[in-house]
Amino acid sequence: MSEITTHTISVLVENRPGALARISGLFARRGFNIDSLAVGKTEDPMISRMTIVVSVDGKPLEQVTKQLHKLVSVLRIAELPHDGSVERELALIKVGVDAGRRAEVLEIVEIFRAKVVDVDATALTVEATGTPDKVAALEELLRPYEIVEMARTGTVALGRGGQGLKAPKLRPVSIDNLSA
Repeated sequence: MSEITTHTISVLVENRPGALARISGLFARRGFNIDSLAVGKTEDPMISRMTIVVSVDGKPLEQVTKQLHKLVSVLRIAELPHDGSVERELALIKVGVDAGRRAEVLEIVEIFRAKVVDVDATALTVEATGTPDKVAALEELLRPYEIVEMARTGTVALGRGGQGLKAPKLRPVSIDNLSA
């Protein structure tokens, strides 16, 4: 039995319709399950960053990254090493808890430096940010109190240090450029 390894891949893409579907479809066709996928604009509004976390069970990830490079909208790809990157996740967790046990939940929230963002008579909603492991640990501790609803963003990550993953400068396409 082969060992399962987790990889975090940062992909810069042109901010165009269909880019997400093409990239996630490529992983699906190759039999890779995406554990986490977060997409958002970068410092350049014409470019989006996709952070993809995928667990690989003996399958070569290199083949997928080579095929990603062939997609028209993909500008740059980098695998981010866990010890060489900053990874964070945001979670909103709604906990069904009555007034009698609310203090216990608030103590757990405080330990994780999370915060309560909504409260009513039967539930409170917690906002937590941190590493995926930290968010998962908070989730486990809140489970006995009945998690009514939860939304997690998935991992976003950047490499450590002053260097960054930068896309080449994009030029607007005009009719003149197409006829040349």
